[in-house]
Amino acid sequence: MIKQQLSYKQQQKFSPQQIQQTKLLELTTLEVENRINEELEENPVLEEIPEPDEYGLQIERLNKSDTFLGGSLREDNVHSYKFQQNGSLNRWEMVYAEPESFHEYLLNQLKLKELSEEEIKIGQYIIGNMDDNGYIRQSFQTLSDDISFQYGHDVSISEIKKVLESIQGLDPPGIGAGDLQECLLLQLRRKKITPIRCLVIDILEKHFAIFAKKHYDSLCKIYNISKENLKDVIREVALLNPKPGNICESSMESKLAHIIPDFIVEIIDGKLIFTMAKRNMPTLKVNEGYSEILSNNVGNKSLKKREVVAFVKKKINSAQWFIDAIKQRNTTLYNTMLAIIELQQDFFLTGEEQALKPMKLKDVSQLCGYDISTVSRATINKYIQSDWGIYPLRFFFSEAMINEEGEEISTREIKAILKFFIKTEDKKNPFTDDVLANLLKKKGYNIARRTVAKYREQLNIPVSRLRKGVG
Repeated sequence: MIKQQLSYKQQQKFSPQQIQQTKLLELTTLEVENRINEELEENPVLEEIPEPDEYGLQIERLNKSDTFLGGSLREDNVHSYKFQQNGSLNRWEMVYAEPESFHEYLLNQLKLKELSEEEIKIGQYIIGNMDDNGYIRQSFQTLSDDISFQYGHDVSISEIKKVLESIQGLDPPGIGAGDLQECLLLQLRRKKITPIRCLVIDILEKHFAIFAKKHYDSLCKIYNISKENLKDVIREVALLNPKPGNICESSMESKLAHIIPDFIVEIIDGKLIFTMAKRNMPTLKVNEGYSEILSNNVGNKSLKKREVVAFVKKKINSAQWFIDAIKQRNTTLYNTMLAIIELQQDFFLTGEEQALKPMKLKDVSQLCGYDISTVSRATINKYIQSDWGIYPLRFFFSEAMINEEGEEISTREIKAILKFFIKTEDKKNPFTDDVLANLLKKKGYNIARRTVAKYREQLNIPVSRLRKGVG
């Protein structure tokens, strides 16, 4: 029996324009310049307004005593841009060193694989979402949704799994794993098979939790092996790398690349001057000649003329949308950066890491009125030049902890103090993590030893026995 039934389903659909607008937001200033030049070549209706010199966008003056937001930071309250002439291009370009990053190292290998252009794009997205240790923390469904949104068409989980399998075949072994168990197994399966390695693989596959908790007696009973055999298992695992992403140094201090800041914050007469880099980004408009062609031929019944009108109309709409999208990008970046400066103005005035306040994407989102995902995209691969150096915007985001007085403090503040303790320690008798935890408690930071160990690792500082006699 055939029955008709009505059902309601709510779906969120993104137009091609919305997807393109999102992509523009993620681009750096230099990438937007290239994107504009491409659009100028492809669309004859789009025209550049010539400018004799390079300009910066002076947007807002801030100081400690000013309430500089002037109310809301929402789009309808954006201050009008004021142009000021800058000197040479060197104002926007600063150099610092970095060898090939971990992600670049993987991307260069991926391009040598026999993959389609579509699969390379998927691979680039997956690699770009790896954490510093080389892990993929997102679920396949999340990756599928994000990649589908990024490229404007559905990308199935099976496609992602196929590409991820290729990535897991790259060097170093273990990258692309979802957790430690998978990471260790990926490395073992790349090694020459021996009886002991077969045993290790079986233990990690079937009894990883028991092994991780060091219930070695239980493992001896399960596999009917001696403690000597188990020592061989432990030794084999100890030779594996739990953090394969750490093979490439990617710290800011060691970069060897030209970084072009997207924003500049300077202290002038005790005030913060916030400037958006404009560099060679041209001002755009719709060519008036094409607008006249359109207005003169509207209503013409000739087939050829109708085709011309349709073509010109399409190009004018595309050009106008692109101009609006660039303006919207600048507005979003402006509001987002202004919110970050308000939240972190103590740091921009002093340059001291201890002055950094705990800040999450949600905090910036609430202040500037944008969705968290919009703020996240606006801060990707963006840099700000200050009197204290060049920083990626993600540098200003950190977790929060509570000190003895009940005040919320940034984990960066704790790391800075931890760094100072280790720098000034007696190298003949360096501080253990327990000692460091006690020293921090005396300073009012009540954190556990394991947390100290975690922060020390994040600072790339070895354990005390490896620091002995160094420095």
